[in-house]
Amino acid sequence: MRRRKADLQRRVNGPLHIEFTAQGLTSFAGLEFLIRYLREIDFNRSLRKHLAVFHLPTDFGHIPLIRLLLVLVILGGRRVRHLEFLGGDPLVHRFCGLRQLPTARTMGRWLAKFTMPTVRARADFNAELVADSVSGMPLRTLTIDVDGTVVSTGLAVERAFRGYNPHHRKVPSYFPILAHLGETGHILRVQNRGGNVHDGVRSITFLRDLFAQIGATLGRGYRLNFRMDGAFFTQKVLRTLNARHAGFAIKVPFWRWLPLRDHIQQRKRWKRVAKGVDGFDLRMDLEPWGMNLRVAIYRKRVFHQTRKNYQLDLFDPDDGSYEYSAVATNLEFSVPELWHFMCGRGAQEKAIAELKSGFAFDTIPTARYGANSAWQQISILAYNLIRNFQLATGVTIRERNRKRTPHPLIISIQTLRFELLHRAGQILRPAGRTTLRLADNPATRAFFQKTFQRLDKAA
Repeated sequence: MRRRKADLQRRVNGPLHIEFTAQGLTSFAGLEFLIRYLREIDFNRSLRKHLAVFHLPTDFGHIPLIRLLLVLVILGGRRVRHLEFLGGDPLVHRFCGLRQLPTARTMGRWLAKFTMPTVRARADFNAELVADSVSGMPLRTLTIDVDGTVVSTGLAVERAFRGYNPHHRKVPSYFPILAHLGETGHILRVQNRGGNVHDGVRSITFLRDLFAQIGATLGRGYRLNFRMDGAFFTQKVLRTLNARHAGFAIKVPFWRWLPLRDHIQQRKRWKRVAKGVDGFDLRMDLEPWGMNLRVAIYRKRVFHQTRKNYQLDLFDPDDGSYEYSAVATNLEFSVPELWHFMCGRGAQEKAIAELKSGFAFDTIPTARYGANSAWQQISILAYNLIRNFQLATGVTIRERNRKRTPHPLIISIQTLRFELLHRAGQILRPAGRTTLRLADNPATRAFFQKTFQRLDKAA
């Protein structure tokens, strides 16, 4: 039935008069769900256990300040000074347990007190948080993507150097390295580093710490498979993975001393792998390293001039019709299975993109290295908490796929903010009972009721 225009349209006579009041108004009504979830997992007790041995003097308490930084990042804040815009919101004060929020200067001074031992303690807490979620899933194999990313900094930031920043080569930067869990999308570990390092040189310590973390939190009953890019194709990395009996698939650079280009030119028959992709595998002797590896070589048909044509006669065999790549592995995958497995590395790129755009991972709050490393841990903690929260309140689980991408269908933080967190409300006390009152929107009502039921069931 068609309705009259008078029933659909509304007249706006003029601008509204704006007033500010302290009558319990909130812009973030959805935070009540996170407050209940953190209470269910006993968040404060677990965090206090990891930070109890460190002295971080503050009048506000280090647990409330950590929760305040978490809520700042979760709600979309990207600077410490954005705390000023959260003051007076009752749900924010309720989330962090503070009557009065600290100023940006106070928060910056407190962050500057963080040293690398306290940063590592926070990393251990993150590892425990991930393990609590992953251990309840029916997984036998863990697919771990390891890669570095660039975070540009200011000129006066401690331990920031010019180095491997592909877009801004003269800009000082950090070069943190991350471990991403392919089956769930969690970030297992992050380690901040100066920008003048290379993954192939400075990744051994990170890998050893990662193995120790998995053994301590998840146990040794899992088969570990690693996916890495060509920067990790080094003798030390290969020997470390083999010594731990871990599976790996690592992109192989087209170096001069490797006979990859000769095998490509001599190859007559290629096996179809996917649409527009062919490949074959072989055993290759790496005499300088004393190793014999299985290497799969792929070619992908392209219909444009490749960027690498200028070095056609030097290293890369790309000829404008095909782009070539090679993968070294000790996994018992067929050539097509290995191709799809390596394509799954794209899920980590999406996770890093969401970390930077949605959780302020690329923000540099101070000039201190320890404080900036602590901020990265806060960003990772917020990311994993939101992922655990969605898992606890029910998500669709996909079947296992060839790319080993996350099984749970997690919505992005931008969508979660719009649908759940950034909901206006008012805290009232009718008949002496504290009540959060929202506008009666059918979609919001259904979403809130469903989330409350799933939280109660998870408890």
